[in-house]
Parts: sequence; C-alpha cells; structure tokens
Amino acid sequence: MKRIILVAIAISALNVAYAQIFSDDFESYALGAYIGPQSTSWRTWSATGEGTPEDAQTTNIQASSGTQSIYFQSTSANGGPQDVVLDFGQLYSSGVFTFGSDFYVNSGKTGYFNFQGNNTIGGLYALDVNMDNGAISFQSGGEIQLLASYPQGVWFSLVIECNLTTKIWSVKIDGIAVGSWINSVNTVRYIDLYPILNSQFYVDDLSFDHSVYNLSNLNAAAAGLDMGGQIASQTTNPSVAIVNAGTTAITSFDVNLLYNGLTHTENIVGLNLASLGSTIVNFSSVVLIAGSNIAEAIVSNVNGTTDDVTTDNTTQVILSPIVPAFGKMVVGEEGTGTWCGWCPRGAVFMDRFEQDYDQFWAGIAVHNGSNDPMVYIPYDQGINFSSFPSSKVDRVGNGIDPSTMGTTFFSRLQVAPVAWIEVGAMYNSATRELNISGDFDFQSAASNQFRVAFVITEDGLSGTSSAWSQANNYGGGGNGVMGGYELLSNPVPASQMVYNHVARTIEPSFDGFAGSFPVTVAAGSNHAVNHMITLPANWNTDSLHIIVMLVAPNGQIDNAGKASIAEAIANGFVVGNSTGTNSITEMSQIDATFNLYPNPASTNVAFSFNLKSESDVIVRVVDLSGKVLAIRNYGNMKGASQINYNTSDLNQGIYVIEVTINGEKQIRRLVIE
Repeated sequence: MKRIILVAIAISALNVAYAQIFSDDFESYALGAYIGPQSTSWRTWSATGEGTPEDAQTTNIQASSGTQSIYFQSTSANGGPQDVVLDFGQLYSSGVFTFGSDFYVNSGKTGYFNFQGNNTIGGLYALDVNMDNGAISFQSGGEIQLLASYPQGVWFSLVIECNLTTKIWSVKIDGIAVGSWINSVNTVRYIDLYPILNSQFYVDDLSFDHSVYNLSNLNAAAAGLDMGGQIASQTTNPSVAIVNAGTTAITSFDVNLLYNGLTHTENIVGLNLASLGSTIVNFSSVVLIAGSNIAEAIVSNVNGTTDDVTTDNTTQVILSPIVPAFGKMVVGEEGTGTWCGWCPRGAVFMDRFEQDYDQFWAGIAVHNGSNDPMVYIPYDQGINFSSFPSSKVDRVGNGIDPSTMGTTFFSRLQVAPVAWIEVGAMYNSATRELNISGDFDFQSAASNQFRVAFVITEDGLSGTSSAWSQANNYGGGGNGVMGGYELLSNPVPASQMVYNHVARTIEPSFDGFAGSFPVTVAAGSNHAVNHMITLPANWNTDSLHIIVMLVAPNGQIDNAGKASIAEAIANGFVVGNSTGTNSITEMSQIDATFNLYPNPASTNVAFSFNLKSESDVIVRVVDLSGKVLAIRNYGNMKGASQINYNTSDLNQGIYVIEVTINGEKQIRRLVIE
C-alpha cells in the first residue's frame, strides 16, 4: 500500500526532529497497470506521459515485500522510454533528508536514478546513481564521489542520508555504511528513475523522510574518505573531509586513517574553521591491496578535548580495488567541440581519468565542428558521434556521457588482452620524420582480422582567434559545479583555454591497417608493425603522445600502448611489418626476426639470427614486473650468429628477452618450466 504519514518527534540525542515520511510498497496498484494515473505523487519526466510507455507498470515477477514492485527496462537505443519521477512535495535545502528503497538489478544489466536539485525538472542534478555489473557509483558536482558494490540478481536495500545543513551525504547498502562525502549540490526535490542503456531493474518499498538538524556546540564530523584510487597496486594519496558541524570554531584535531592493518595519523593545528566550514586532510603513500577491505577515518581530540557528538566522528569506505589484467591499457575516445556548451564536462572527466589512471588509460579528444580549429576530419567521421559531449571506452557499445565512463573503464580493465603492446620510435628532428613501432607480444592466438591503428595526441593546445574560445553552459554556476568551468564566462575566451588529449591524426585509417598480421598468429609469438609520419611544424613534439591500438575483428579496441616521443625512443624501435608508408624494413641490420629455442626452456636457451653487417648486440632479460634481471653486451657480431644463455637461475614463469641490434630492438617471450 501507499501512505504519507506526518509526525513531529524531537530526538535531542540525534539533533533531529522528524517532520514527514512517505512510503510506497506498490501493493495498492492494479497488477500490470501504469502507476502515474493512480497516484498524486508519481509522474513522468515530460509530465504528460502518465499511462504511456514513459510510465512504469507494476509486476509480480519480483517483489522485495508483498507480491508487487515496479519494473524498468530500456527498449530505446539510448535508454528509456520509461522516465518516472517521484515528487518529494517541496524543495528541501536544510535538515536531514533520508531516501530509502529496495532494488533488484538483473545480472549483467544496469540500473540508474538521479535526484533533481531544484523545482524545474532537468535544471539541476544533485546526484546520479549508476548500478552496473555489481558496481554502484554516486556522482555529484561533476565527479564520482563514491564507488561501492551491490549484489546482482537479488534484492538489496539502499539508504541515502542527505544532511543538507552540514552538506554531508552518506550511503548504506543492506544496512552497512559504505561511504560519505560533502555534496556541492545541496538541495533535493525529485527522484527520477530512468532505464539507461542495457537496464533491467525492479524497485520496491521506496520511502523518504525529512528531519530538522540542530547544530551542537563543538562537533567535528568526518564527512568523507577518498582513498585516492580504485586499482590494486596503486600508491595513492588519500584524503579525509572534515566539517565543523557545531557552532564553535575548530582550531585543532587529529585524524587517524586505518587500512590494511596500518594506522596513519595527521595532527592538525593552527586552524580557525568556522561553523559549517570544511577542510581536507591529506595522507600520502598508501598502497591499495586486492580484496574487500574497510578503510576507516576517525577524527578526535577536537580543540584538545572530546567533541559533543561522537556518532559522526567516523567515516569509512569498503574498498574492493579492481585487479587489472596484466599489460592492459584502456582507450577513451571523447567527442567534443569548441562550439559545444556542455563539452567542458568531457574535458573535465578526460583530465581526471588521465590524472587518476594514467598507467591504465589512453585518452583521445576527437574534435567536431566546422569552426573548431582542432578537427581532424577522418577521425571525426570514423567515430561518428551523434551527440556531444559523448564518449566510447574501447569502442564498446554506443556513445555514452563522459561522466559515466568509469563503469566501462573498470570492466574493460579486467579483460585480459590478446597481446601486450610496447610503443617504440625513431625520430629525425631535422626532417621531423617519426617512425613508430608497435611491438605485440601475443598472449593468445589471433588472426589477420586484428588491425593496428596509430594515434597521435597533443596536450597544451591554445590559440588567439575566437575559434579557440570554448562555449560553456556551466558559466556562472547555474548548471552546477564542473571542475572550475562554473567560475568562467560563456564562452570562455581563447586566452583562458588550453586543450589536452587532442587527436592530431589516426593512421593509416580509423579502422586500422588491414595487413597488420599474418593469417595465423600463435600464442607466445611476437609481431611488430611500423608506421612513419612526418610531423607538421606546428606540432609540439614535447607535448605529443603516441597511442598504438590493437583493434579486434568486432571493431572494439582489445588493447593499447601509450608513450611520449621521448619514452618511445627510449623503448627502442622494433622492426616489423610496415603499413607501406615507409621503408623501415630496409634499414634493418637483421635478415629475419631472431629465433629463440627451446621455448619453453629449463636450464639454457639459445638466440640465433643472421646479421647483414657487423653490428653491436645487447641482450636484456626482464621479468613481468619490468625488473631487469640481466644485461649482456656482446659487442660487434656479424653473419649467422648464436648466443647461448644459462637460465638455470630463473624461477618458473614468463620472462621477456630483448635483443637490441644497432639500436633496433626485437622482443620475445620466454617461458621457464
């Protein structure tokens, strides 16, 4: 049944006084009927779609309690058409607003809802919640504030407590606190339930309530813990947000961070934190570990004493870092344009991904528009975005908003690649000829249906003409916080704009080189692909990145390698199959790729090759962590040559053998049994 209950109960220990409760268990609606025409609280986004496919229907296929719930499924290409809104009855801007509901998300499917932050639907988003493949993200202010997990294919409860007075929002899943944060958009009016692409989810036992919040005298509240990353093995710099939730200024406190059996402590002094003010406490050098573990931050010794409210002194997150597949790099291609007022959102998220996940992420900004000076037409036509900003992660699925790239990124990061990739190069600064090599160490069998594409991006681009100005719908702050763009004008003058990740070219085509590999590619084999490009004079070689992409037969990007020009030169150039735009293979000092046998090996391995002329030969043995185990300089060698190497000291496992001949590098994988 559906009910609205008004209460007025003061609970001084909690500093709240409850004012209103709404709940709906969907039992009072006719089975299979649309809920909009039967309710004064439920409506659709358009306000005219009640009783149509924009509305939600009751079902008895799943129910958390009783026999009925409401069901959401995306049937349109980009989500929807269902788009159902619950009116909270008024705009809440102070006190504690608490939302709760039970959700059931089918395995392998998604769920989504948002909170609207003003009286006009679509005018201001206070919170976006994405559920995808067991991962749930809470996003506000243009960034993901909290990541957690939920059980797939079963009912779970979700409670979001929004302290609109202190700006502290917190989440519980199945009764367990999973995190909190300071929310920059601190009002709520509606919830919007919308099935995005690939959605199938049920909703039951939905409720909300509101209470007055009274500030105590002295109270430091732990408002949020950000561990600084979501990938196992990352060394991060966590931060803890502290809010003065009392009326007395805070001058000092201590914060303890507990994680992985260790306690990290920061003693904060010399403050003058006013009532409702906030501050960030930073920690350094914390290594994230695999598995599900609790990280907890505790504030204490406030102004040299115990504060008045101890129930808000602790905040925690349940951290389950992603374990990346070895050698994996994920590609994000973003559609943007200087003409596009919402595209600053894409720039913000591309920069954040680069900052947080540089080791695992290759970001490419593909510009669009007749007046945008950074457009490279073949790339723009190849990616063919229909809306802006938009993005594709490893070219999986249709275009998505750049703010939602995280879910696909983490999913793709765990998929083992067909081949590991190293980017090498030779560069002639006089002619500006850049010869690129992509060296592919195949971990599983492949075929000539795989293709290689070479991308060059540039950071730090700017110009002086009006064409370099950026349209900015976030200017003035009316559309919320967006990485500082809310503080700038609309448009942002060219003198204030710097563009990063800009796609300068994609070679030899958007789909990649059709002749990249032989008909059959064996697991354990190495193949290199070469491409040459003459860099235009206005490209800053110090700001360029080379991205080599392995494109799978289904058009998705299987893996990538990324390097600056300096890094690629240091990696060495590996001679291989040419795209046809150069004659690198004629420069090789070696008649054919070197052979390595036996492989697998136990106590000894031999390298054999035939040199065209007297050449300097260097061999390196490297483990999979990148540690160099041995270096041998064999000096000048000529003709048919063989090198024997004792492997008895190597443990069982996989190693990389690098043979460099007059600066040209060949790489092979060696298995020790």
